[in-house]
Amino acid sequence: MGVDFDFDEMPGLLNRKVVKGTGNMRRGPAMTRIEAIKCLEAGISLAYDYASSEGGVAIFGTGEMGIANTTPSSAIIAAFSGAPVDTVTGRGTGINDAVFIHKVSVIEDALKVNSPDPKDPIDVLAKVGGAEIAGIAGLIIGAAAKRVPVVVDGFISTAGALIAYELEPLTKEYMFAAHKSVERGHAVMLERMGLRPFVDLDLRLGEGTGAAIGISLIEAALRVYNEMATFGDAGVSEEKAQETAR
Repeated sequence: MGVDFDFDEMPGLLNRKVVKGTGNMRRGPAMTRIEAIKCLEAGISLAYDYASSEGGVAIFGTGEMGIANTTPSSAIIAAFSGAPVDTVTGRGTGINDAVFIHKVSVIEDALKVNSPDPKDPIDVLAKVGGAEIAGIAGLIIGAAAKRVPVVVDGFISTAGALIAYELEPLTKEYMFAAHKSVERGHAVMLERMGLRPFVDLDLRLGEGTGAAIGISLIEAALRVYNEMATFGDAGVSEEKAQETAR
């Protein structure tokens, strides 16, 4: 028996739903172009709302909770890079060899059926992407427009970051890559955008935890930069400092 949730009654949860699930990309586009744009706009509006609120958000972190969305993420990087699907597809939640082979074939079929245009990022997003990936892409675009940095989590979040980057390369200047995922396509995405991850902890499914780690590292770095005493502050002469260093 299904359970109906009233999302508007759940504290802290914002309902920006555009589609109730995407289509089977093996048979046709995951979304219409209009749906993809609306999902992007939902993300942009979130960034604008929070960056413009009282006090303003100083930094965003992206994350996602879902199932099977490593498949569209792999399809997205394959579409943009032209790399063989099996080189940018990972095992997600730890699937066995037979399921992995099937996963690769599904992505290959989706790319063949939809022929996403790598020169048109919205076309790629609509045909082989997902609503959550579009929302993340929109948030990054909105954050960049507001000059607010974004710490990007793992593979799926980076798929959204890649869409934002392909739409406007300058968005990269506001992105921090939190960590390197064990998913094969993640390193290809980061290299394409010229992003270097903070840490490599063999995380497979970050679900926002990687972004939380990244934000903590940034906060720590800022405290060191702003609060750590210099040799002058500590009353240590330059000559003594050099002797200590030797």
